[in-house]
Amino acid sequence: MKNQKLRDINRIAVSAAIIAVCSWISVPAPVPFTLQTFGVFLTSGLFGRKKGALAVAVFIFLGAIGIPVFSGGRGGLGVLFGETGGYIIGFLPAAFLCGSICEKKEKSISRLILAMLSGRVVCYVSGILWAYFAYLRQDGLGFIIVLTKHIAAFIIPDLAKIIAAAFAVRALNKRII
Repeated sequence: MKNQKLRDINRIAVSAAIIAVCSWISVPAPVPFTLQTFGVFLTSGLFGRKKGALAVAVFIFLGAIGIPVFSGGRGGLGVLFGETGGYIIGFLPAAFLCGSICEKKEKSISRLILAMLSGRVVCYVSGILWAYFAYLRQDGLGFIIVLTKHIAAFIIPDLAKIIAAAFAVRALNKRII
């Protein structure tokens, strides 16, 4: 029992660190993107809703207190309350949903991809609503423009990250669990 709790704490800490490292990896493109969501989905896919969401909560807490774990090596409450803060906050319910789906039955590639797509939709909704109501609506931008600005360039990279995370979870599942 004690060893299991230590193992769980270790997994949560390492997972939060993996998410942070993934957030620092930026892939150059016309609109650069990070591997942050890859880390979130890898963690929740491997360890389920509770440990996945806890790892994300630790990641967010570390960033909120100023440790530079967010994309671009940033940290602090300003990032969380900034235009993209809704995406970061959206990682929590996304990890919980993805982890919940991944805990059920066998972790087939199609099930993992479905779980991660579901989580990504949660992130999109959280991030877009936050950006629209907190920032972009004030600039007079319509909702469709906000939607286009925040999603269009990221659909293909996000699908690639989801597929990569699904295969990584599938490959690592029996070795780690």
